[in-house]
Amino acid sequence: MTHVRPAMNEFAVLLAVVAAGLVTAGEARAQSYSLAPTAAADHAARSGTKGADRFGKEDDVLRFINDYRENKTPAQVPGLVTAMVRLGALSDPEKAGVYTGFIAGVIGENQVKAPELIAEMFPMPPVQQVVLIKAIAFSGLPDWKELLEQFVERMPARKVLVGKYLYGDGKTLGELSMDDPFVIDAHWGYYFATGAWEPGIRIISALAWAEDKNDIEKLTIGSMAKWTFASNAARDKNLLDLAKVQMNHQDEAVRRQLRDVIEAAELYEIGRLREDALKRIDTLRAGGPQNARDWSKWGNYGTTALALGCVVASVLGQVQFGIPCVVGGALSTAAVNYLGPDRTP
Repeated sequence: MTHVRPAMNEFAVLLAVVAAGLVTAGEARAQSYSLAPTAAADHAARSGTKGADRFGKEDDVLRFINDYRENKTPAQVPGLVTAMVRLGALSDPEKAGVYTGFIAGVIGENQVKAPELIAEMFPMPPVQQVVLIKAIAFSGLPDWKELLEQFVERMPARKVLVGKYLYGDGKTLGELSMDDPFVIDAHWGYYFATGAWEPGIRIISALAWAEDKNDIEKLTIGSMAKWTFASNAARDKNLLDLAKVQMNHQDEAVRRQLRDVIEAAELYEIGRLREDALKRIDTLRAGGPQNARDWSKWGNYGTTALALGCVVASVLGQVQFGIPCVVGGALSTAAVNYLGPDRTP
């Protein structure tokens, strides 16, 4: 599987955007956790960091995430997380959406083993613990709060954040707004972990914005969702099938975009969607400074880790990417540079 290296300067990619919230991979049955936190911790101490040494560089981490949903090996995920910490992939939690979503998806699909898996991810520095706390909250498990409570004592520096999720206004992924690249990446990460249709359905719901004529941010969100979904569906039959099924369930505004997505994916004509997006964005941007005044804030939302659908291949003219492709680096910032007001034609 040909892989995109994460350390790429000045690469041009478009932002993968999805709709607000996450529908998790099915309705989980409420079950009692089989491992008490102390037992899980003892097990983790005995087993060590499973397979962490196999991830020598971030490329290895990304390749594992690429392949995971086709060959799910949750027992290797604690070692993966340990490697993420060592490699600095989680050093800025606001820029680790794909990793947060991926861990959340693994936890969500392994309810009974979740305490053991999480325990094996420790020790973890306080900053990186933010990712784990959010992953537990985003997992979609019916009793995720009970699970989080089991690890409060392992994360004393994060008691305020834990309390925010347990007793305050901390939101699950399904409650977060879609206008944040972190949330978008978290959805894609969850998809990589599960292969579930539900995150894809949320992505599809954003497609209506691809024809917005009044709001440049919504237009950009919709356009990126459209292009990245088509890029991925061209290489991922699971998502192409989903797009076709959703033609029977979405409103007309979304169906118009889905027709384009399906045609572009089946004909491998993804480039025309990009060109159409650029034209629409340029046209709306030309409407005046009011429409473009907040553009710069997109660069401040964080550098994300995921471009689902081999978007880099489309931009750089490269071929033979995997199904689908994860890339590291400054995805959101690169998207701003590529589509923003200072973009060179």
